[in-house]
Amino acid sequence: MIHQYKNNGYNIVLDVNSGSVHIVDDCVYDMVPLLEAIVKSGVTGETAIEAVCMACENTKYSSQDVREAVTELLSLYEAGQLYTDDIYENYIIDFKKRQTVVKALCLHIAHDCNLACEYCFASEGEYHGKRALMSFETGKKALDFLVANSGNRVNLEVDFFGGEPLLNWDVVKRLVEYGRSIEEANNKKFRFTLTTNGVLLDDDIIEFANKEMANVVCSIDGRKEINDRKRPFRGGQGSYDIIVPNFKKVAESRDQMNYYVRGTFTHDNLDFSEDVKHLADLGFRQISVEPVVARPEDSYALREEDLPKIMEEYDKLAKFIIERRKTSEAVNFFHFMIDLSGGPCVAKRLSGCGSGTEYLAVTPWGDLYPCHQFVGNEDFLMGNVDEGITRTDIRDEFKTCNVYAKEKCRKCFAKFYCSGGCAANSYNFHGNINDAYDLGCELQRKRIECAIMIKAAIADWEEEKDE
Repeated sequence: MIHQYKNNGYNIVLDVNSGSVHIVDDCVYDMVPLLEAIVKSGVTGETAIEAVCMACENTKYSSQDVREAVTELLSLYEAGQLYTDDIYENYIIDFKKRQTVVKALCLHIAHDCNLACEYCFASEGEYHGKRALMSFETGKKALDFLVANSGNRVNLEVDFFGGEPLLNWDVVKRLVEYGRSIEEANNKKFRFTLTTNGVLLDDDIIEFANKEMANVVCSIDGRKEINDRKRPFRGGQGSYDIIVPNFKKVAESRDQMNYYVRGTFTHDNLDFSEDVKHLADLGFRQISVEPVVARPEDSYALREEDLPKIMEEYDKLAKFIIERRKTSEAVNFFHFMIDLSGGPCVAKRLSGCGSGTEYLAVTPWGDLYPCHQFVGNEDFLMGNVDEGITRTDIRDEFKTCNVYAKEKCRKCFAKFYCSGGCAANSYNFHGNINDAYDLGCELQRKRIECAIMIKAAIADWEEEKDE
């Protein structure tokens, strides 16, 4: 499968199955689809060159230009970097048979929140249920469950999530201490992370987080007027002036690494590139501003007619990232960060986050769900930390969720980057986990195109700089 596109002056050709990316001139770019049809019919070598030359008679390209272009493409084909076959589908049978090990938990340490964010899928931290804080005993059982079900895997991940985890900070600290105490005896290493709205952050919390948390996610939507409209306190007051100084301390104390500020853009701030720029101007270097996922009837939901503006914003943002990369104030934008040299393992490419199998969410009372976005939907209640997984049928359904189980993914160039997208979004919009959230797919494809273009532009700049 080939995907080719033009962006910011670059002609980009992506060989989907091998992951090879080629930056080419106009003639080579135009020859790519012509040669593909010929190669797929089994014709190569001089015969293929002559066939393309014949097809290009009376075009703007000379016979010599076409011959050189096709020769270049054939060399890429012979090197396994163009027109490659899909070698991944055969892995799916093995995925279905493999033993399930749990490697990560999202601990809902608090089903409560001190903010009332308009777009919150967790219903202001309550997850459409009751307010609750996780006890140490429940959290301890969750960590024991993770260790017991992780097989031979050494590195385990635990995210303290909410609601707002800092409302239950003492339990967070005790659970980290307990986790550390059982690492050596079980040959495990915990990687703890914290997601917070920042309201309750203080120096003591930041010091502890810097010692024990591998990553800290700081929730802020960007410009003051945007953030305060969407992320107010329950009384309507804005949170921006409180959280920005706290988040700056986090970023600076972690040497601008191992954290990111994470925002959400909605129909109400389609110019979200300005929010990213604002966060960068505040001094943040690790930034994520993501599209809201909302019901169509919500006033802030993204709509199909918003797509042209959103695509334009991603292009603006990509150019901004390139320019900042050339300075001492380079910025990483989460959705533009892809690895073209190695990338994720095959399992990750095909099955994504591992929700419902390798990754589970734990409620304050110890119930197990496929991920945080399914919490509260009892159709997806998989078990609890006392009895373990009791609904193995749910686990088995998620086990078969992959890019080949989704018809929309099969012919999509982005499938090995997004791994089929979010199962929860698929379920919420289509009623099953093996579909895809269509608007989200459009945005994902655009982000990948921008990310690849950024790699090309930075490589160009570094080459010019060295010369």
